[in-house]
Amino acid sequence: MREGAAPGTPGAAIELEMAPPTAGGLGESPPRADGPAKVSGLAGYPADRVPADALWAFAVFTDQPHARLRRLDLGGAERSPGVVAVLGSADVPCNEYGLTKFDQPVFVGLDHTGRSQVPCDVSRWEADHLALIVAESLSEARTAAAVIDVDWEPLPIVADLDAALAPDAPLVHPYDGIGSNLYESMRTLKGDLDAGFAAASAVVEATYEVPYQEHAYLQPEAGTSWVDAEGIVNVEIAGQWVHEDREQIAHALDLAEERIRVRYPAIGGAFGGREDTSMQIVLALAATRLAEQGIHRPVAMQWSREESIVGHHKRHRGRIWARWGANRDGKITAAQAEAWLDAGAYNYTSNKVMGNLHLGLGGPYELPNAAIDTHVVYTNATPGGAFRGFGAPQAAFAVECQVNKLAEALGMDPIDIRRVNTLREGSLSIAHTPMPAGVTMPEVIEACASAAAQSLAAPAEVGAGCADVDGDDASSAPCAARPDGPAADEPALFSPFGSLPPKPSSLRRGSGFACAFKNVGFSFGFPERCEATIVLHGEPSDDIPTSVELAHAGADVGQGAHTAFLQMAAEATGVDPARVVGRFSDTGTSGDSGSASASRLTWMAGNSILGAAEEAEKAWREGDRPATGHFRFTPPPTTELDPETGEGTPNFTYGYVAQHIELTVDIDTGHIRIDRVISANDVGRAINPRFVVGQIEGAVAQAHGHVLSEHLRSREGRLLNPRFSTYLIPGIGDIPVTTQSVVLELADPLGPFGARGMAEMGVIPYAPAVAAALADATGVWMDDFPLTPERVWTALRGAGVTR
Repeated sequence: MREGAAPGTPGAAIELEMAPPTAGGLGESPPRADGPAKVSGLAGYPADRVPADALWAFAVFTDQPHARLRRLDLGGAERSPGVVAVLGSADVPCNEYGLTKFDQPVFVGLDHTGRSQVPCDVSRWEADHLALIVAESLSEARTAAAVIDVDWEPLPIVADLDAALAPDAPLVHPYDGIGSNLYESMRTLKGDLDAGFAAASAVVEATYEVPYQEHAYLQPEAGTSWVDAEGIVNVEIAGQWVHEDREQIAHALDLAEERIRVRYPAIGGAFGGREDTSMQIVLALAATRLAEQGIHRPVAMQWSREESIVGHHKRHRGRIWARWGANRDGKITAAQAEAWLDAGAYNYTSNKVMGNLHLGLGGPYELPNAAIDTHVVYTNATPGGAFRGFGAPQAAFAVECQVNKLAEALGMDPIDIRRVNTLREGSLSIAHTPMPAGVTMPEVIEACASAAAQSLAAPAEVGAGCADVDGDDASSAPCAARPDGPAADEPALFSPFGSLPPKPSSLRRGSGFACAFKNVGFSFGFPERCEATIVLHGEPSDDIPTSVELAHAGADVGQGAHTAFLQMAAEATGVDPARVVGRFSDTGTSGDSGSASASRLTWMAGNSILGAAEEAEKAWREGDRPATGHFRFTPPPTTELDPETGEGTPNFTYGYVAQHIELTVDIDTGHIRIDRVISANDVGRAINPRFVVGQIEGAVAQAHGHVLSEHLRSREGRLLNPRFSTYLIPGIGDIPVTTQSVVLELADPLGPFGARGMAEMGVIPYAPAVAAALADATGVWMDDFPLTPERVWTALRGAGVTR
C-alpha cells in the first residue's frame, strides 16, 4: 500500500482503525476506535473512497429467472459513448464461483470456459450477470447496457418449494447429475420414536412457514479495484472475510493469491449479506483486463438500493413440519421433524445453513427419541444464504412453538416445561455426543424467568380490576383499561392510527417465552482457524513494552470488533490500552482470520491474540526489539454427522439465550405493539459491556422487523418489492417500547478470558416468543409470519376472535 497517497486514491492508507481506544481495559466500555470518524462523517466507506480519475463499472443483470441465452451481441454497448470496455463470460478464465460450492457462473454467456464445470448459457436467477460495462461515468455505462442485443429462450420457472419438489419439476441444475432439485440432506435418528410417542400424554403437530428477510444494511455494495505498480490486483470493498474474497477472485481469474490484495475500509453493516462475494470478482476482472490493455486507471462500482436488494441473497424462506410429544410431567418423549430450505438458484451457504437448522430442530433440550430430516432445494428464486443466526432462527420458530404448545396442552407453565427438559452440563446433544463444557441454558432460563416475573408482577394481573368499558366480560379481556387509567408500570394503551384514540375494548395483552442455543464458530469438520500478529516496541533497557501493534484481518462490520481486539491485545500484553494500535482487514498485512460470522470473531480473534501475545513475549524476553509474535489459533476439531444416525461432534462451543415478550394486539385491526422484551444472554465475559448490550438491542430490533413488518414478496422468480417504500424495516417508532438486556457472565471454558460469541443470539428466539405472546393474548397460534396487521387480522377472524 503506497504511503502518503491522498484519501480516495488507489493505494491510500486506510487509517480508520489505527487509533486505540481512549482508555479502558477488559470489561470496560471505552469509546469505539472508529467512533470519532463515523460520527463526524469522516469515515471512509467504499463509496466514499472513489478516486477522481476512476472509471465506472455497471453490472448488467440478466433479468431472467430462468432462460437460455440464444444470442448476445455486445457490439452496440462497446460503441456507446464513453464506454472503455465490455466484459463477459469469454473474459473469465474460470467462469464459476461460490463460497462453499462452485455452482454459479460469474457471467451468463455463450462462451463456456473449459475449466468451469458450470454451464453458463442459462440464467437461473434474475440477478445473474450478463455483462460488465466499464465507462467514463456510471450514467454512460447504464446507457450502454440498454443497447445490448440479447435473445432468450424462456425456460419453465421453478418458483418455490412446491414447484421444485413436484414429481415432474424442471431441474434448475440438470448438469449436476443429482436428478432432483433437492440436492443435499441431513438425517438424525435417535432412540425409539414409536416408543416415545406411545409414552406421550400430549402430542402436537404443525407445519411452520418461515419467510425471507433482506439484510438491509446501511451501505449498499460498492468498491474500487486497480492494478498497482508491482502488478498486484487491489480490491477495496466491504465484506466479511478478506482472505476468502481473495480466494474467490484468484479462482475465477486463475491468478495466484499472492497477486491479489483485498482490504476493507469502513463497513456499513453486513449480517451475513457480505459473506458471499457480490462485485469482488468482476471489479478485479475489470482492473486486470484494462491493465493488460495499458489502461492504468482504477475501476469503481456502486449498486443502488434496488440493485442491492435484488442482487444479493436473503435469509432463507422454508417450511418445517414438526410432531412432538411429552408425558404428563412435561418430559419430552419424542421429537420428529422434516424441513426444507429454499436455496434459490445457487447454493451460496445453504448447505451450511441447513446444518445449523438441522441441529436447531432438536432445540436446547434433552431428547431421548428423535427423527429429523432436513433438506435444501434449488429453485429459480432469490438465493438464500447467511443471515444473522443462519438457520437457527428458522429452527427455533418451529421448536419453541412446539414446546409452548405442549405446555398449553399439558396445562404447564412454559418456563416449567423448559426446566424439565433443558440441556445441562454433561447432557447428550441431538448428535448423540456430550455437549461441550460450559452449558448454561438452565441459568439463562432462570435469569430470564426471574426478570419476567418482576415485569409481570408490576402491572395488574390479567383481567383484574379492569373496566368493563363496552359491556364485555373484563375477565376475558387481558388489557381492558383501568377506570383510572393504567398503573405506573403498566403499558400505555395504544391506537394503530395516530389520529384516533385507543379503543380499550379492542386491545388484548399477552406474554410469551422462548429460548435457544447457538453454535460459536464453524461446524461439521470445517478447518477452523484464526491468525494474529503482535509487535512489542521498546528500548533494550525496558522491562515492559512501551507500545503494541496488532495486525488482524477480522472484519469490523459495525459491531465494534476492532475496538474489542485492541482491548484484548492490551489485556494480553499488559500494556496501557491507549498505547495499542491496530492494522485490520487487509490480506497484505495479516494472516487469515476467518469470517466475521457464526458468532465466532471475538472468540476466535481473542484466542489468536492471546497466542500471538505469548509468542511476542517470548521474543521480548530473548531481547528482540521490536519483538514479534505470530500465532494461528486452531480450536478443538469438529466432525461431520453420520449420514444415517446424525452422530458426531458438530461444534466446539455454544452460546445460550432466553427471551420474554410482552405485547398488545388490537383485535379490530391486527396491529401488534411489543411492549417489553427481556433478553437474557450468557456472554461468558463481556469484553466491552456497551458493545454487548448494543448487539442484544440490535439483534432484537432486526428480529422485530423480520417477525412483524418485513414482507419480501416473490412471484415467478422475481422480487416484487425491492425498495424500502414497500419492504418495511422498522423505524425508531416501530421497535419494542422497552428492551431489557440481562447479561450473564458465566465463563466459556475455551473462550478468551471466558468470552462467548453472542452477536446472533438475540435474533433467534424472538419469533416464537412473539407467537406465544400473541396466542396468550388471543388464543390463536400463528404458524407463519411476518405478523403484519392484515395477516393477524385474517387469522383472528378465521378463529372467530372479535370484540
